[in-house]
Order: sequence, then structure tokens, then C-alpha cells
Amino acid sequence: MQLLAFDYGLKNIGVATGQTLTGTASPQAPLRARDGIPDWAEIETLLRDWRPERVLVGLPLNMDGTESELSARARKFANRLHGRFGLPVEMVDERLSSFEAKGEVMARGGSRDYGKNPVDSIAARIIVETYLGSL
Repeated sequence: MQLLAFDYGLKNIGVATGQTLTGTASPQAPLRARDGIPDWAEIETLLRDWRPERVLVGLPLNMDGTESELSARARKFANRLHGRFGLPVEMVDERLSSFEAKGEVMARGGSRDYGKNPVDSIAARIIVETYLGSL
């Protein structure tokens, strides 16, 4: 099954693709967002190009498992994806995915200036890997 994942954010939305057959995931170019609102035409292009059978959206939970304001916004984004495009959308617990992604960038000798590194799309790749690990 082809997967497309989003790491929802207010300024950037990370994007990654994945494949259940091979168990692999790859980060893609992140999308810009304005107060959490993406360019829906860009998302439509991604969906047309990748033809995912399932869309994953990271659910940013607090460490104690409770939801935050960003959790509600990520759910709203997921609902809009489903409503606009009719694809199955699944929320995936993404606790620590951004932290892990930043650590990955640093481990590869990347700058602490995360704006110049694809942290959001690395986090989206981690969301796919989390999903694949749950299968």
C-alpha cells in the first residue's frame, strides 16, 4: 500500500511517502502553511502524483497522552483531507517525532538552524515508520 504522511504545523507541513510492501519511507519537500492552512492545490498535486491508498497525519499529543490545541488543529486538517479528497486518513501518535528529527539533523552534522533543514519532512518520515511498525 502506498502511504502519504503529513507532519502538521502552523508554518510548515512535513511530507513523506511510504510503502507497506517494502516497509520504507522517504521525506519529501515540506509544504508552506499560513496559520496552519496549506495550499490545497499543492496537496492535490501530491495526491495525484503519489496516488496513496492511505493518508497519515501526525497527532501531536502531550507526553501524558492528552491532546493539545495543536492536536485539535491536526485533527481538523485530517478531516479536511478526508472531506476534500475522499481518501482514508489515519491519525498517528507523533510524540517526539520532531525531537527525533532534530536529533537526526544534528547527528548528521546539520545546523541548529532548523529552518534550513527538512526537520518537518523527517518527522513525517518518522510518522510513516511508526505506522509501518504498528502493522
